[in-house]
Amino acid sequence: MIITLARPDDLPILLTFRQEAAAWVGALGINQWSRPYPADRLLATIEARTVFMVRDGEATAATITLTLDAEEGLWTDAELSEPSMFVNKLTVARTHAGRNVGGRLLDWAGDRAYRASAKWLRLDAWTTNEALQRYYLNQGFEHVRTVREGVAVNGGPRVSGWLAQRPARPAEHGFVDETPAPVPTSDE
Repeated sequence: MIITLARPDDLPILLTFRQEAAAWVGALGINQWSRPYPADRLLATIEARTVFMVRDGEATAATITLTLDAEEGLWTDAELSEPSMFVNKLTVARTHAGRNVGGRLLDWAGDRAYRASAKWLRLDAWTTNEALQRYYLNQGFEHVRTVREGVAVNGGPRVSGWLAQRPARPAEHGFVDETPAPVPTSDE
């Protein structure tokens, strides 16, 4: 499997991934991602070169967004002063579930963060999705706190405020990485 930057023509795949994931967790009684994600916002993240795709031959196995920007109102100023990269929208196709693609992708993200001189790989998860929270804990993340107050970037109520982090570190992830070198997290 290879990792590449997402291209604008990947937009339909990414929207389908999100719908598939919403249906899957919805069947488990979790309303995560039940609102459609605006295609124009997703396209903007693709154009910003922060969306990555895991390709398995002709199939797309997974996607992850990895950015230097934290969602507003989640992390403290002291935390934001530490060089970090932030994981968003990690999604594995149901066809590739159960193969540790997500865990390997988190290792890739931590390795990329390390190569960008980040101290932390951070994320926020749905506050009511305890299975997802356990998954991240099992992937070596430590729960920092849960933020429930405030308004999310999209103007709705804050629902994704379970914050976790793990140190950025080199990792053997097993992917062929065809992405450009990461942008340093600071001007060091």
